[in-house]
Amino acid sequence: MYTPSLILALFFAQILLFSAQPLTEEGRGSWQLLLKNVGISSMHAQLLSNDRVVIFDRTDFGASNLSLPQGKCLRDPTGKIKEDCTAHSIEYDVITNTFRPLMVQTDVWCSSGAVIPNGTLVQTGGDGKGERQIRMLSPCPTCDWEERPGLSARRWYATNHILPDGGQIIIGGQKQFNYEFYPKRTATETVFDLPFLAETSDPKIENNLYPYVFLQPDGNLFIFANNRAILFDYTKSRVVKTFPTIPGGDPRCYPSTGSAVMLPLNLDTESIEVEVLVCGGAPKGALKKAKRNNFVAALNTCARIKITDPDPQWVMETMPHPWVMPDMLLLPNGQVLLINGASAGTAGWEYGREPVLNPVLYRPSIPLGRRFTFQKPTSIPRMYHSTAILLRDGRVLVGGSNPHALYEFTGVLFPTELSLEAFSPWYLDPLFSYVRPSIQNLVSPTNLVRGQALKVPFGVPGKVDRTRVSVTILSPAFNTHSFSMNQRLLVLSGRNFRRGGNMTYEVEVTIPESGNVAPPGYYILYLVHRDIPSEGIWVHIQ
Repeated sequence: MYTPSLILALFFAQILLFSAQPLTEEGRGSWQLLLKNVGISSMHAQLLSNDRVVIFDRTDFGASNLSLPQGKCLRDPTGKIKEDCTAHSIEYDVITNTFRPLMVQTDVWCSSGAVIPNGTLVQTGGDGKGERQIRMLSPCPTCDWEERPGLSARRWYATNHILPDGGQIIIGGQKQFNYEFYPKRTATETVFDLPFLAETSDPKIENNLYPYVFLQPDGNLFIFANNRAILFDYTKSRVVKTFPTIPGGDPRCYPSTGSAVMLPLNLDTESIEVEVLVCGGAPKGALKKAKRNNFVAALNTCARIKITDPDPQWVMETMPHPWVMPDMLLLPNGQVLLINGASAGTAGWEYGREPVLNPVLYRPSIPLGRRFTFQKPTSIPRMYHSTAILLRDGRVLVGGSNPHALYEFTGVLFPTELSLEAFSPWYLDPLFSYVRPSIQNLVSPTNLVRGQALKVPFGVPGKVDRTRVSVTILSPAFNTHSFSMNQRLLVLSGRNFRRGGNMTYEVEVTIPESGNVAPPGYYILYLVHRDIPSEGIWVHIQ
């Protein structure tokens, strides 16, 4: 007969047994359909610091499935659509799994954006009358879009990035081989030439839209377009370094859409090493062939480069399958999730085939050749114009897919998708609950000071491996067209570990001093134990 004390002893024995086992990612993960119909198709998405996600599609392709409240209508006597009383933007509440309609006033199709230090989403450009607009949405329960003109050039398929002073740089766009700042730095400022964008534009196809941009610890920008990259001093309009072309020379930017991330920056080292990973895309000529109903296999390679090396070179890796339009997300534990997209064709209306249903993990720190591992598949294809963003609880919000010029729900290969799903990566499997940490006694949001020594108290149900405890902070990204702008994961320095009582612990880390490393704004802070992250808390760095 089992006594209560024996049952308790067996329970802790099981925890100790599992604590000694390696944690495996292969074949794990789970999917949950959150909402079958949110009324619009998620083409652009951004998580705000109130745990709400701003989602929008476009205003020029007809009525959505969601009415605007209180009789509101968008009226444009000179536009393609004279009157539209439906929403083309929503705010999704992660906590309550509900949403409310928002009203955009000009076309946001293929636009860009970034969250400024006070938590407001500043969203720029688009198509038609929206191409020079600046829109703002603050994180409050009743806020709606505010909008005004303000861009110096048409920004359609551009990229935004937050700068160390909290402003934004807006780079490129269709036939825009230049950049500009928001807010303007002088009263007479307009645009600054960037010849690199002209050099990387393929005639009649481009393949350099939505360039991949990452702020570097030295203050320069890494800018990748088409199949090559530069290190750029935006303050002097000067190319600091030119990197080699990716071997093979195939394009990786829209419309031959791949994706890219800057791998986590480890601040617990004497000097910060910076690596960039570019994955997928479509081979040269894929768009022309797709227009003739010849959907060729996507690229099956990733290219990784350590840009801080004296002589940086691309190292090629083979993915489990060809992939075009993959979203690449940095996870709290430093792994990279590839999700959404297709195995054939290219980005653009009706040009993708063979949907990719299985997410794939990329583990940067293990040996070459063993870095990719499958997660469980979804049943919903997420093709052109789909999105994926990381939530504070570690899940990934997935939505969208509309490879059509209009809303099309029947009689097409891939219908317009209005649902939202949540993908839970392997680390959320209940099997690993015994090593999952929980942050204690820190309020969300917590205001942080540069250079501050931050004590992070936490608990773990099972045995703690103090050599595998770290604290990371992640900046939520603006996601569209398979690229997550401003995505950044920092592994904080320090890690001084102390044991408390009653299965509690504390680790002390240092907040980065440089705005080049951590631009001002909101981040999500995670405690990671044995690659299993806690639920995050919001922090704000001035």
